[in-house]
Amino acid sequence: MRTLMLAAAVAAFAFAAPAFAGPVTLKANPVNSDGRVTLGDLFDGAGGAANVVVGQRVGPSIVFEAGQLQGLARQSGLDWANPTGLRRVVVRNATLAPEAPAASADAVVTQVTSRPVPARSAYADRVISRNDIVEVAYQVGGVRLTISGRAEGNAAVGQRLAVRNLQSNRVIDAVAVAPGQAAAGPAARASTQQLAAR
Repeated sequence: MRTLMLAAAVAAFAFAAPAFAGPVTLKANPVNSDGRVTLGDLFDGAGGAANVVVGQRVGPSIVFEAGQLQGLARQSGLDWANPTGLRRVVVRNATLAPEAPAASADAVVTQVTSRPVPARSAYADRVISRNDIVEVAYQVGGVRLTISGRAEGNAAVGQRLAVRNLQSNRVIDAVAVAPGQAAAGPAARASTQQLAAR
C-alpha cells in the first residue's frame, strides 16, 4: 500500500512539474535564423525548454504580446516576470539584425517602440498568427462592440483574416490592425483604404 501511495505521489509531482516554473531572463536582442522561434531564442536560462517552438517568423520579424509570451513560457515550465512591464517583444531575422554591442532589454524595446516604422515594412510584418487569441472590434457610429476569437490564419497590419468567435463558433471577416487586435465592419474597410492610400 505504501509503495502504491509513493508511486501516486511521484506521478502527481511529475504532472505538476510545469507549475513550478524556473525563472528566465528575456534576451536583450532576440533573433532567430531559421524562422522557427523557440524559447531559447527569446530567453536566457530556458534549459530543457530551449527548443520549444512558440512561433513561426515568415518575414524580417515577428511580434509577440508580452502576456502571450508569458503564457507560452509558463506552459513549458519557465517563469518570465517581465520586470520592466514590456507590452511587446520583437524577434528579428538574425541575418538582417544589425551588429551591435549587448544592450539591456529596456534599450532594445525602446528602440522597437519609438523608432518610426515605414508603412510598407509594417504591412509586411505579421502581427497575428494562426490560433492567436484576437480581440475584434466592430464600431458603427458611437457604438463599439468587441469579441474575442481565434485567428484562422496569419496576417500583417491591413491584411484580411478570418477570426472564429469563441462563444458562437461563427467566423468573422476582419482586418488586422495591431498585434492581437483586428477590426470588423466599417472600421475594417477604413483601415484597408488608409493603408492602400499610403
